[in-house]
Amino acid sequence: MKKTLLLVLVVVIALPVAVFADGAAIYKTKCQACHGPDGSGQTPVGKSLKLKDLRSPEVQKLTDAEITKSLTDGKGKMPASKLSADDIKTVIGYVRSLKK
Repeated sequence: MKKTLLLVLVVVIALPVAVFADGAAIYKTKCQACHGPDGSGQTPVGKSLKLKDLRSPEVQKLTDAEITKSLTDGKGKMPASKLSADDIKTVIGYVRSLKK
C-alpha cells in the first residue's frame, strides 16, 4: 500500500513538471524566434512586427480559448500553427508561467 501511495504521489508531483518542460521545449522550437526566450517579443522579428509582450497583463488575461484560436488560425502575420491540441495546451501553460 505504501509503495502504491508513493508512486501516485511521485506521478502527481512530476506531471506538472513534465507538462511545463514539454511546453518550454515546444515554445523554444516554435515561438522563441519571434517572441524571444522570455516572451517579451524583443527579437529583430518581434520588434519589426511590434509583437505584444506575452508576459503582459493584456496577453495574460486572454482566455485559453482565445490563445488557442490565435495559435490554430494564426493572427496578423503569425501563421497558423500545426501543433496538436495537447501541444497547444502545454504551450499555453508555459506562456502562463512567463507572467510578470
